[in-house]
Amino acid sequence: MTETESLVSKYEKEIYDLHQLLEISRSLCSNLEFSNLIESILYNCMGQFRILGAGVFVLNMLDSDAYQLDSNYNGIDVDRNKVYKISVANPIVKFLEKSNSVYTLPELKAIAPEGSDFSVLESLKPTLIIPLLQKNHLEGILFFGDRITLEEEEYSDYEKKCISVIASLAAVAITNAALVERSSTDMMTHLKLKYYFFNILTDKLTKVQKEGGNLSVIMFDIDFFKKFNDTYGHACGDYVLQTVARMIKSGIRGQDLAARYGGEEFTVMLNDTKKDDAMTVANRIRSKIEQFDFCYEGQHIKVTISVGVSTYNAVENPVQSPKLFVDQADQALYVSKRTGRNRVTFADPKVLEENESAQ
Repeated sequence: MTETESLVSKYEKEIYDLHQLLEISRSLCSNLEFSNLIESILYNCMGQFRILGAGVFVLNMLDSDAYQLDSNYNGIDVDRNKVYKISVANPIVKFLEKSNSVYTLPELKAIAPEGSDFSVLESLKPTLIIPLLQKNHLEGILFFGDRITLEEEEYSDYEKKCISVIASLAAVAITNAALVERSSTDMMTHLKLKYYFFNILTDKLTKVQKEGGNLSVIMFDIDFFKKFNDTYGHACGDYVLQTVARMIKSGIRGQDLAARYGGEEFTVMLNDTKKDDAMTVANRIRSKIEQFDFCYEGQHIKVTISVGVSTYNAVENPVQSPKLFVDQADQALYVSKRTGRNRVTFADPKVLEENESAQ
């Protein structure tokens, strides 16, 4: 290859890479749903730089004392019984906040401040560590796993430059997504707020109306909640709310959505879920809460919930608005309350008619 051909080839690659970076920028900056954003960052990095795995430590949205790996990884061999955290007090965090470079682990260990703890990073065997910086604040710590190559291959200066650009884009996107996450999350229960729930439900309902499919909504209400506040104090009521919220969230899939509807009432949207499956989920959560040992300051408290379920179906229940959809589940919940509590009621037409007659 002549020198001219070599230069042409080099510039063609740079133009191609710039186009790829532009597409990555569009992808990241248009994604405000946090888990989807992290997934997008990882897949883009894995594809662009030919790596087998990647992960990113990010701050917990509501409790920022550590950067945590949680489920923010792909293709990385982890111990699922272990929690991977890097404390904000770790000197390596302050160092990375002032850095705008990417490092191999040996490079970072050689220049890091005294007292830096590398045990978590070492256990993950990263080939490259990338700080995600936004306005001198460390939004996260991205790391790469092994490269797809038959022999050891170091990252070139050009590749490191491209990685730094993607890291800057990722940091901005994480900042924006974090702001949305915080503004749409209930601080007490860490579930989504009502307005956010309705925004997502509106989109999902519109989709199934156009494309077909099923969608279910569940409403939960803690039975006799006032007595916990009156008998044990508001701190006990908070404990019950937080524990029930945590159990509801753990009882659904990642593709579903749980929210605090108001007071002691919660709502869940189940994607692509028919009546029978929705009833199974509702009953499983109800039973789990009934059997759980709520213990507050040595006092064992009995907690139950009443539940209402509604399912969109183009033939049997072609509900047109998200508010009406939720109202159906709420009316079924009222029937559960009126007929003994600690039970699940499905919002079929007959039940709704009987409920209206009873009011």
